[in-house]
Amino acid sequence: MEERFDFLVIGSGLAGLAYALKVADKGKVAIVTKAGLNDTNTSYAQGGIAAVTYAPDDFGKHIEDTHIAGDGLCNTEVVEMVVKDAPRQIEQLIKWGTEFDKGSSGKYDLAREGGHSEHRILHHKDNTGFEIQRTLSKAVKEHPNIRIFEYFFAIDIITQHHLGKLVKRYFPDIECFGAYVLELKTGIIHTFLAKVTMMATGGIGNLYHTTTNPLTATGDGIAMVYRAKGIVDNMEFVQFHPTSLYNPGERPSFLITEALRGHGAVLRNHKGEDFMLRYDKRASLAPRDIVARAIDNEMKASGDEYVFLDCTHLDGKDLKEYFPNIYEKCMSIGIDIIRDRIPVVPAAHFLCGGIQVDVNACSSIQRLYAAGETTLTGLHGANRLASNSLIEAMVFADKAAQHTLKHYSKYSIQEGIPKWDDTGTTSPEEIVLITQNYKEVQQIFSYYVGIVRSNLRLKRAMDRLEIIFHETEALYAKSKLSQKLCELRNMINAGYLIIKMAQQRKESRGLHYTIDYPMKNPTHAYYQ
Repeated sequence: MEERFDFLVIGSGLAGLAYALKVADKGKVAIVTKAGLNDTNTSYAQGGIAAVTYAPDDFGKHIEDTHIAGDGLCNTEVVEMVVKDAPRQIEQLIKWGTEFDKGSSGKYDLAREGGHSEHRILHHKDNTGFEIQRTLSKAVKEHPNIRIFEYFFAIDIITQHHLGKLVKRYFPDIECFGAYVLELKTGIIHTFLAKVTMMATGGIGNLYHTTTNPLTATGDGIAMVYRAKGIVDNMEFVQFHPTSLYNPGERPSFLITEALRGHGAVLRNHKGEDFMLRYDKRASLAPRDIVARAIDNEMKASGDEYVFLDCTHLDGKDLKEYFPNIYEKCMSIGIDIIRDRIPVVPAAHFLCGGIQVDVNACSSIQRLYAAGETTLTGLHGANRLASNSLIEAMVFADKAAQHTLKHYSKYSIQEGIPKWDDTGTTSPEEIVLITQNYKEVQQIFSYYVGIVRSNLRLKRAMDRLEIIFHETEALYAKSKLSQKLCELRNMINAGYLIIKMAQQRKESRGLHYTIDYPMKNPTHAYYQ
């Protein structure tokens, strides 16, 4: 079946929905999401959204904090653009109905997180992302020009090579005409054609066994753009959130927001020591790469499977008021955060690389925009500053919409696109091969491509991934498509890029730490 739209949005998190709302008055919009509308990384974001709001904070401080966290790899133009545009985007979220917490004075109650020199995190309790997702989901459902396709899985974007034309890697004239999309409930593969397409599919957290991401985060958009010969970069920078709740068997891991440390909680080892003081003068409020490596080192040195986040010295009434979801979650497994220390462990959380875009969110493929975690914008550099991701998604969704509305009228729906051809394919008899390879990919990345890396570990990961790649491609060629098979293929593509780019970076920087290239003139303790 063929569907035609002015704008095609792949993904239903903040970036995708904000873009859809900003262009919908000018044409027909399709939002394609492989799960439910609200099953997104945005929904899982607890801490908040960063923006300069009140003095003594100012743009210069936010810009400097972002650069320091990014370890010298941030794009200055982009950092300044995002930071200075952030207040305007916050106002837009409020106009759409997002509610941020206020204090008794009526001013916004701003939190502070690791790497921030001031209180600048707007939040809604400890489920800010859920509140933003709620607001935008309601708005897109009510807009008459927007159609939502839940449980529709984008398989590949459509470019010239689907018309039988030779396309060279990174050739500047590659165009995106839409996408082939698998309707999961029926198995039918639809052709979605559009004048322009927005890729907003989120991150790659499910490559790792321990992750805070929803299980839908399998690198789909990155893999699709890579296969279409678009530019993808900086994939080696995978951020591990230092504090996910240690609760073996639960996936995804429950996130213990950094705002709890900003509220005064302290990391301690099993001896009760405030160990972060040994690694950084900012202690438990150091940037995430430093805190995650410190926890990793403490666990390896002691043999313990977790460390503790201690908030027992804080006011219990405030904890229950400001962090109700964390309080309820911990109570559900027998931990009273008012009296008990919380067992925590690092978990794969955010990708700082991805589809390369310019300041207008244009990818290297014409008529294809990208925004959110699936992109490399230049904001995060080698390590994302806490709570900069949601505001990045808002700013780049807005830039993409502005650029789209200036240029989309010169495009038309591409004619002559062939239907998806699955002639000769059959349902795979050995489903276990898909599920086993899925688990093996997660094991490879958890063991060899984690917080601390080495040349040997990366080579071992690449050797094993190559075997799984060939097995999966052979299965893909002869099988009718399923969500698990497509996700596995995407995970392998994204995983290959992470390993390859990690091997190419002959230094330790930000989130990429390797024992073979220790940091020059280190200011912190780094370790194996």
